[in-house]
Amino acid sequence: MSTDYTLAYGPHATPDDGRCAMEWVSYLTGDAHSDEPASVSPVLRAFCTALNDWLEDGPRQRLRPYLARTIGTAEDGLDDERSWMAMDWLIRTYTPTWLSIAHLLGAARRLSDLPPVGSVSELRIALGGLNAARGASRAASSRARGRVRAATRTPPWAAGRAAAREAAWASAGAAAWAAGRVAVGGIAGDRARALCREIGGDAAATIAREARAGTSRAASRDAARAALAPIIDELQRSAFSLLDRMLPTAPIAVPLAGVARTAASVPM
Repeated sequence: MSTDYTLAYGPHATPDDGRCAMEWVSYLTGDAHSDEPASVSPVLRAFCTALNDWLEDGPRQRLRPYLARTIGTAEDGLDDERSWMAMDWLIRTYTPTWLSIAHLLGAARRLSDLPPVGSVSELRIALGGLNAARGASRAASSRARGRVRAATRTPPWAAGRAAAREAAWASAGAAAWAAGRVAVGGIAGDRARALCREIGGDAAATIAREARAGTSRAASRDAARAALAPIIDELQRSAFSLLDRMLPTAPIAVPLAGVARTAASVPM
């Protein structure tokens, strides 16, 4: 198989339009063109699909080395564990990372020091920390807005604030939640997801707002992107480490277009 393939934003009506991560897996296993290959765990499928579609084109290609290892994971009995791993990452890694970058170190430590979240009872305990952290992130965002307004005498740019919040969730929060919700539903799960997204958004908006202070409207978007880029890259790398932990350690043998190959032969 050619090694010059590219993961594209998906899904696609036909292979001629491109292939996303899961469509490449369907091709590898010899299945019909689809972004829902039957051989892949629903949790892994949700995680990879969300990463594929939320990441920009360059970071999206980091998915390629992991695709072969998703094959054969359907009905392997590990999906509850995988979903909780994703939820735990969202609460104890994603959210504290954003809190730290906004200098809310106490709130970040309280979340990162929680015991691993692997059950509904542990999730309910974590909600207390998330609620407190949300209060801290909201207050920090409000203070930053006031400082920038006083310094520039201009109203905050709502479009830039929204873009920063979206960038925070796209950094892998959306993928973790997509994987988590497969087995972690209910009110507690939805509330945790909402709080994590709001906290990350508050922190990203705070950092972006401060980066834009003193710049022109034309330059403000670039300044905000530059300020957020290191933390987004850090979280993306952490999310791929999470994916690595959720996958089998070795690929299995699969058929491809009627030819016996190993899944390790998928192009990287």
